[in-house]
Amino acid sequence: MTSGPGLSRRLGLLGLTATGICAMLGAAINIIPIMLQRNVPGIGPHVLSAYFFAAIPALFAALAYASLSSAMPRAGGSYIYVSRSLSPYWGFVASFSQWFGLSIAIGVVSYVLIPFLRDIADAVGWQGTAEALDTGPVRVGLALAFLWTFVIVNLRGLGVYQRTLVPMMFLMFALGSVVIFAGFLFDHADFAAALMAAEGRAVPAEPAAPFRIGPFLAAAALLFSSFIGFDSIAQAGGEARNPGRNLPLATGLAVVTVGTFYLLFTAAMYHAVPWSFVAEEAQLRDLTAPGLLGYLLPAGWTVAIVAGAAVALINDLPAMLLAVSRLMFAWAEDGIFPRVAAAVNERRRTPHVAIVASGLMATVGILGSHLAGDFFLGIDILVTSMLVNFLLMCLSLLTLARRNPERAAGMQVLRGRAGQLVVGSAGVALLAVFLVVHVNKDLTADVGAWYFHSTWVWIGVMALASTIFFVRVGRMRGQGTDTGALFRELPPE
Repeated sequence: MTSGPGLSRRLGLLGLTATGICAMLGAAINIIPIMLQRNVPGIGPHVLSAYFFAAIPALFAALAYASLSSAMPRAGGSYIYVSRSLSPYWGFVASFSQWFGLSIAIGVVSYVLIPFLRDIADAVGWQGTAEALDTGPVRVGLALAFLWTFVIVNLRGLGVYQRTLVPMMFLMFALGSVVIFAGFLFDHADFAAALMAAEGRAVPAEPAAPFRIGPFLAAAALLFSSFIGFDSIAQAGGEARNPGRNLPLATGLAVVTVGTFYLLFTAAMYHAVPWSFVAEEAQLRDLTAPGLLGYLLPAGWTVAIVAGAAVALINDLPAMLLAVSRLMFAWAEDGIFPRVAAAVNERRRTPHVAIVASGLMATVGILGSHLAGDFFLGIDILVTSMLVNFLLMCLSLLTLARRNPERAAGMQVLRGRAGQLVVGSAGVALLAVFLVVHVNKDLTADVGAWYFHSTWVWIGVMALASTIFFVRVGRMRGQGTDTGALFRELPPE
């Protein structure tokens, strides 16, 4: 069974769910709730409540994705959904922004993986190795090696992809559960004693940290990035078996599973480690949740949980590479991008040109993270891109029935118009608030140069996407293509 020019429907429910889960878990759980104390000063003890709040628009966006994927199961899902429901222009520029943000995020994940290896070396007493892993050339070189290893995994086809991803997903949950158990086993007094014994210093006193709506919303907008990843399931729509059932079901399973794991993990972490210590240390160095728990655990268990965190990060790479490459493939199928990007390897059934191009963009993410000296720049770009993308997805849920009733008739989730209006409207409202808060925080931040403001970088990307769109669509119309009909129909199965 094939879809489009050579893609093969080989991904079942387990493979699709693993794609969403592995694209969501990783840096999101092991780093962002910790380093948030540096990026959003004043959030203090309110991280968990911000996580709860961030989950609400994520659920609305997930329902929109599930509904649209059941009606339009094709590769490059988010591009297809918006272009057929709302506008081909917004479909392309928003998904181009998504492609850029996710590609940069792949580079960021590759880059932040190396501190986990450093923590393993620290735990087993390899101080020389740990120091070497903190040097620029070694960190960048290893990040590139990990990235291109998983580019090769994706190039080799869905069989290798699933055999790599699914076992590592189960290993990730097993080792992550150790963190949850350990976090609830120890408390702040245990941590204070362990810190004094290890380093001869006391935990800083907790300053007053009243709830303030500004930092809370800024933190929630950033923590929303933790739920980004279930859209990877939609991008694989052209390779899903029984897509009308499996795409929305996999989306629901991924969001519920990962959301529950996030909240337990974060609650356990802050149950064991005082937030005042996290906030102070985050100003001085990059922190990881397993690295902090290393103060409380024997070396062997520390190595195990840091290795589990490294596995979670590694799992991000193949899943996210699959997602971004299928976006590029879908643009090329529609003719908005050079046709070569829709090329499929005859034997492997993989869009090899799109995969390699996405790997090159992720390489830029690695180099950018290193040169900027703060990987949160890449995270901020991703958050802006995905907030816009998810907002457009909720808008598409509102407009599909009017603009493209033939596609709306195939929807298997939220079939009733009332449900579509509630979910779409609530999602648009909440995501718009998050977007405004996030952009304001970025533009008012004190940074060294304008290009460290992620908003300006994102606007530049949107301008580039707009130029590509108008040039390519103008060329198609000049050649006699009926673009109106093109953007109403789905790419051929």
